[in-house]
Amino acid sequence: MLEWLRKAMLKTYGISDNQLVEARPEDSPVWVFISPDDAEKKVLVERFHVDEHNLASALDPDELSRLEITPEHLAIIFKQPKNFTGKGQLLFKVASVGLFLFPDRLVVVMPEDAPLLSGKPFQRVQSLQGVLLKIMAGSIWHFLEHLKVINMITEEIETKISVSMENKFLLNLFSLEKSLVYYLNAINSNGFVFEKLRNAAAKVGFSPENMELLDDTVIENNQCYRQAEIYSNILASLMDARVSIVSNNLNILMKTLNLITICIMVPTLVVSVFSMNVPLPLQHHPLAFWLVMVLAVGSVAVMMFWWRRSASLLDRHNRRR
Repeated sequence: MLEWLRKAMLKTYGISDNQLVEARPEDSPVWVFISPDDAEKKVLVERFHVDEHNLASALDPDELSRLEITPEHLAIIFKQPKNFTGKGQLLFKVASVGLFLFPDRLVVVMPEDAPLLSGKPFQRVQSLQGVLLKIMAGSIWHFLEHLKVINMITEEIETKISVSMENKFLLNLFSLEKSLVYYLNAINSNGFVFEKLRNAAAKVGFSPENMELLDDTVIENNQCYRQAEIYSNILASLMDARVSIVSNNLNILMKTLNLITICIMVPTLVVSVFSMNVPLPLQHHPLAFWLVMVLAVGSVAVMMFWWRRSASLLDRHNRRR
């Protein structure tokens, strides 16, 4: 057993002076398995009697949150945000985490390393039930931090869209909108677990302090869900406007290019007429070249005057309407 512990991807913690601290496995009531391999899964199933389906669910990002109570332990599958690297598309995803509470031990199974058991909340813990609740409450703060990041990224992209004609910023917004849908489903799924946990508080053995923490966690989860819902609704409702902005920017560019093209075509026509191999007026005049240049430049000036006048009249007409 000790040989297996040396090789395992395992973090162990103990409770000392109402604080959660790292400790040796044999003295640790909290075991955290990070992306367990087949040998570790075998130990979880055979030694701790963790159901294979629950173990697989703890590592499945598509699994819904749920709570199961067995005679031997309490099994909870809940959702938390995955670590965001910022590479590739701006897509925020969620991961599943398994919590298995035994009378004398708490086993945590997670697909990737994350700071679940660190920070100020774990400086005041008295029981394994309290550690379990604070781990689940920590996922809410993790969601809130990601929502702040999503909001900041959205505002930055909106600024770029106002002058952009590229699709990549719109695609980034679509990815953020998709991320918020994932988060809404995950937070809502966690909310059902919190409610079930509150109803089963007597079976789990929660103290009055644990019940107070659970009630606060339920409130915070509801607030987190409302915040994610607001961000999602705003992002979805303004997507059409942002698409119109990109389209309008493209129309302005095409309008400018058309103006440049016409301004080039008109003097080209003048020069081309005087370049024909037929008798032409002024062909023997000593200043013929400069007169043709003056006509070409004058035609550009006339076109610009006509274009500006037409745009001014159209603008006045729109204002009157």
